Amino acid sequence: MFKGITEKETEFLFSKIHFQIKKYSKDDIVVVAGETVLNLLIIISGSVRGEMIDYSGKIIKIEDIEAPKPLATAFLFGQQNKYPVTVTVNNDAGILIIPVTEFLKVLQLNTQILRNYLNSISSRAQFLSQKLNFLSFKTIKGKVAHYLLQQAGDKFHSVELKNTQQQLADLFGVTRPSLARVFGEMQKEGTINIKNKTVSLLDKKH
Repeated sequence: MFKGITEKETEFLFSKIHFQIKKYSKDDIVVVAGETVLNLLIIISGSVRGEMIDYSGKIIKIEDIEAPKPLATAFLFGQQNKYPVTVTVNNDAGILIIPVTEFLKVLQLNTQILRNYLNSISSRAQFLSQKLNFLSFKTIKGKVAHYLLQQAGDKFHSVELKNTQQQLADLFGVTRPSLARVFGEMQKEGTINIKNKTVSLLDKKH
């Protein structure tokens, strides 16, 4: 959000507004889905995760958010400005809290931050669009294939898995054994080959 802003400019801007920095511990809940967005929250240390929980209690992990990224920038304004996900701390985290009314002052004082903010909400809209597209796949195999193709892009034919199998299972909203079974099936079919944490895409068309 403050990319391209000098330390001196940042100090000046923060001298003009009210804000606070709050510390959170592992597994603390920062916000609950459905709460009204009253503040701009920026992770300044540590990381958090955004999750959706349905009425049956099933948890679908949307993403991990690490410092220095903001939360829910696309929901600061508008008629339905409520948090779309529950945000929980992954590890000890520090969060900068700026009330929306104070953030408006910052946007008026600095056009670079205004541009950064507009870029941020545009990127979030694009991410959510991709996430909806991903969740539209009905089968686990479809989700895995879409994920691998998206990570590889057009130029590459292999993907290095940075997440653990459990983290991937949470991302896909499935159990770890179910995910492991699908990876095994895809290997037998000859569409992928897995060695350590590298997945080679042997047949990108199928």
